[in-house]
Amino acid sequence: MKILHVFDHSLPLQDGYSSRSWAILQQQQARGWIVYPVTGPRQNSTADAEEVVSGMTFYRTADRPSIWGRLPVIKQFWTIWLVYARLCQLIPTLKPDVLHAHSPALNGVAAHLAAKRFGLPLVYEVRAFWEDAAVDQGTSSEGGLRYKLTRGLENFVFKRADRVTTICEGLKRDIEARGLCNAPITVIPNAVEYERFSKEMPRDEALAGQYGFVAGNTLGFIGSFYDYEGLDLLIAAMPDLLKRNPDIKLLLVGGGMQDQALRQKTEQLGLQSAVIFTGKVPFAEVERYYSVIDILVYPRKSLRLTELVTPLKPLEAMAQRKVFIASDVGGHHELVKDGVTGVLFKADNLGALIEAISGLIGRPDFQKTLCENGLAFVRNERNWTNSVANYVQVYGGACQEIGGEDA
Repeated sequence: MKILHVFDHSLPLQDGYSSRSWAILQQQQARGWIVYPVTGPRQNSTADAEEVVSGMTFYRTADRPSIWGRLPVIKQFWTIWLVYARLCQLIPTLKPDVLHAHSPALNGVAAHLAAKRFGLPLVYEVRAFWEDAAVDQGTSSEGGLRYKLTRGLENFVFKRADRVTTICEGLKRDIEARGLCNAPITVIPNAVEYERFSKEMPRDEALAGQYGFVAGNTLGFIGSFYDYEGLDLLIAAMPDLLKRNPDIKLLLVGGGMQDQALRQKTEQLGLQSAVIFTGKVPFAEVERYYSVIDILVYPRKSLRLTELVTPLKPLEAMAQRKVFIASDVGGHHELVKDGVTGVLFKADNLGALIEAISGLIGRPDFQKTLCENGLAFVRNERNWTNSVANYVQVYGGACQEIGGEDA
């Protein structure tokens, strides 16, 4: 079985999207399948070229400059054209059995056109509704032209894909409510590379000493700094937490759109010595930072995006035997059992966040129980081997739709 994957971007760009893509590729190779990953122009490649990342060959799509391609709305169609043209270059040589396009819908439309031209089955995977993400990031408005166009393109793909997959039940329910899919919708849930994360990593005392972290009192977040992550609420909780416990510090690892705003808020509250920003760190260094964090905090705001979409971070925390606190948005509810595998607090509620953190610090026995339960959950259920196995039926059904051979 040869699968040509169409991604928005991939490693070495680091985020949850890239992590999921990499895990899928690795596990499909382990099954003996041949995978051909293609990335779109947002990878910022300067040429249609091949790039080897950790032993895997990625086919890049050049971000070709165009006056028309810079204009709002038209830019989306320009992206579709670039991806479609790249697929038309690759398919005759690679000869895949299945085209598997992943969010956003621009990839789905381009892959549909290519699949129709070459007579291939199309699987479309929804990881989030990108129109909602654009609203949450302030680059679009709900009900605006761009919003309606993106939603319309997604609906276009739903009607034409041979199989549709998504990452969680919340997204599945939303897709089903549209009544557009002629094929089954399969949930391929987020998971973790259990083998990578499950090895206990000793605390990096040199790193802890560098920042003055006191064992048992370090809060942390590792990831992209988007507004919906709610990191402004976490920083706002620090003055009250410090009054209760002056040894508490907050480690923020990563960067993104809200980086400058978060740093300014930290300065306004006079928290420069208690809130540590590392900036983006190399992929290979991330586990060092995880090792010095005692409690991970995921204070996502309650928005359409976060209520529907499940993140990877809580699963990675469980795999690393880390205790964590998360807001009670719908995406977290699908992953976390409150008081069993983690602790949930009322989203957007500063007092609830403060009490949740205060209620965990200094309770090592409770923390140990949470960590053991979380590790068992990802080991037995949410590992990529189990998750990727679901593609066997998906690809087989897609091939049968157009008269191809079963996977």
